[in-house]
Amino acid sequence: MREPWFWREDGVAAKAAAIAFAPASWLYDLGQRLRAAMSRPQSAGAPVICVGNATLGGVGKTPFALTLQKLLAERGVSAHFQSRGHGGSLTGPVMVHDRHTAIEVGDEALLLARAAPTWVAKNRLAGARAAADGADVVIMDDGFQNPTIRKDFSVLLVDAADPAGNNQVFPAGPLREPMARAVSRADAIALIGEGEPRIDAQGLPVYRASTAVAPTIPPQKVVAFCGIGRPARFFASLEANGFTLVERIAFPDHHPFTPAEFGALAAKARKAGAALIATEKDLVRLSPEQRDGVATVKLTMTIDDPDSLARLALAKIKGAS
Repeated sequence: MREPWFWREDGVAAKAAAIAFAPASWLYDLGQRLRAAMSRPQSAGAPVICVGNATLGGVGKTPFALTLQKLLAERGVSAHFQSRGHGGSLTGPVMVHDRHTAIEVGDEALLLARAAPTWVAKNRLAGARAAADGADVVIMDDGFQNPTIRKDFSVLLVDAADPAGNNQVFPAGPLREPMARAVSRADAIALIGEGEPRIDAQGLPVYRASTAVAPTIPPQKVVAFCGIGRPARFFASLEANGFTLVERIAFPDHHPFTPAEFGALAAKARKAGAALIATEKDLVRLSPEQRDGVATVKLTMTIDDPDSLARLALAKIKGAS
């Protein structure tokens, strides 16, 4: 899905479009509240850390989850990941292995599995219980709005540059739920990227997280393509690292590239005498043969006060034990 144009616009036409979707937004939010009211959160069998957000689309949950897993590992805590396997065909619960493809388990699960045991399941509770086996803690990538699992530590990620778009709930806007309600269920907030958003933290600890990119090739002419939540950030990061973008081609988030689409991308690169470049998340959605011709950019995330975040997470999960 591509974001509708009016979600992050402030003009008269954008406001009119949002108003037209307001009844559907009300029903969507009502469904969320009814589900929460009718659900009784259950234990996964191990403490659960949830990394989530209040908006649809990417804000850096997977890189943050990977960073948090590393912080815990450095302190002797073994974490397993649990993902819904967005876009994957397997219902699970299933542990992700090298033999799996993005078509089966989703692209994010493949990235998580490089760092620690990862389980995917369409049923979040079943997936968390499977991931809990042999783990000190389960880190959920997304699932902040899922009311069926008892979470011991929840981190709400917020895009510092654009925290809520037009502040409307889907489909009138990008919010999964009102921001204030999401904050009320969080234990900490992480502002991702640059910016000073006007958000009421309700007394919660607030961390700043920034991303950096590590390309596998030196700066040169490139045809850049991606199917991620915020493609503009990827393109800007390449330019900031000295690359010349002959073309920038954005697909919807989690987009499964067809042979014809990849062939067209490769043809553009050949014609321009440029290299093809994409993100790691895009690379796992290509076939092994296609990957050989694509340079990649690894995304890393740093947190302004990692020791404080680790201490808070450990205090929460130890209190749950």
